[in-house]
Amino acid sequence: MFSCNDKKQLHANQTDADTTASVVKPLYITDTVAHDTDDPAIWINPVDAAASLIIGTDKDQDGGLYVFDLKGKTLKDKTIRGLQRPDNVDIEYGLSLGGRPTDIAVTTERFTHKLRIYALPDMKPVDGGGIEVFTGQTGASERDLMGIALYKNPAGKIYAIVGRKSGPTDGTYLWQYLLSDNGKGQVKADLVRKFGAYSGLKEIEAIAVDDQLGYVYYSDEGKGVRKYYANPEKGNKELALFATTGFTEDHEGISIYQSSDSTGYLLVSDQGANSFQLFPREGSAGNPHEHALIKKVKVSATHSDGSDMVSVPLNDDFRKGLFVAMSDNKTFHLYRWEDIIADPKLP
Repeated sequence: MFSCNDKKQLHANQTDADTTASVVKPLYITDTVAHDTDDPAIWINPVDAAASLIIGTDKDQDGGLYVFDLKGKTLKDKTIRGLQRPDNVDIEYGLSLGGRPTDIAVTTERFTHKLRIYALPDMKPVDGGGIEVFTGQTGASERDLMGIALYKNPAGKIYAIVGRKSGPTDGTYLWQYLLSDNGKGQVKADLVRKFGAYSGLKEIEAIAVDDQLGYVYYSDEGKGVRKYYANPEKGNKELALFATTGFTEDHEGISIYQSSDSTGYLLVSDQGANSFQLFPREGSAGNPHEHALIKKVKVSATHSDGSDMVSVPLNDDFRKGLFVAMSDNKTFHLYRWEDIIADPKLP
């Protein structure tokens, strides 16, 4: 396993090469959606990893959640239609509903100001018609939902961390909700925290949580990536602001690749450059909150917004993990991890 210092040196050696790097091609491209792709999430089937699913948002007033297999083919019997501008989507495992552990997919429905929640793998609704969030907010676009990330703490509690198109600069841009059974086998959400600095430059959409290490990351577009504790009991101190230079447009999708329990990579979309920038998940030696650029990866996906990553073997196509990136031609691109990392010196 390479240390963060080793990774920094590799980055220094690769800087010139990155400027002329070839474009990484996906193994598969999904079927097109009706309107506008935005964000994917990957569900790992615990019984048969080869039967895992990709859920992607179709961001439109008459939008939906498309469900794909690992070759990018639409599963029409699972796809949800008629949602009012679903933006981002995330997945978590083992929420107790009706006394049974239930895997869930949660999407933000912008025009209703609600979270929409579906049980996996059947995509059956378990939200009683949707859960309103950011109640009481009256500013322009302050209830227009965008980002969503789910966090499961070591005790098994599951939280939704939610963002919106606009919000205050007083450190309360993101709201965090505890998800639980309402006593009728449906999900309820209780507000437990408001946190998150905001530069005021553009907006905050991409949010990602590292369950194992207990951190939440989000893209403050035009500024950088911010890092906090995901556990609300650990307070609202900002732990890091990184990726502040070298982006041609917005900071967008954030994904996490786990090389081990504590090491790996953070992938951040440089939307205007059709590339992703890689940072060390573990930070640097002596400072877990110092995330220096390792390398840039150009991809075929254009103007990529949301992305997701899993680090486990799924099938013969994706032996070392799967990276899914949104492309602005109404598709999602499916990449092998070994094609993304493309360096035998890096784990």
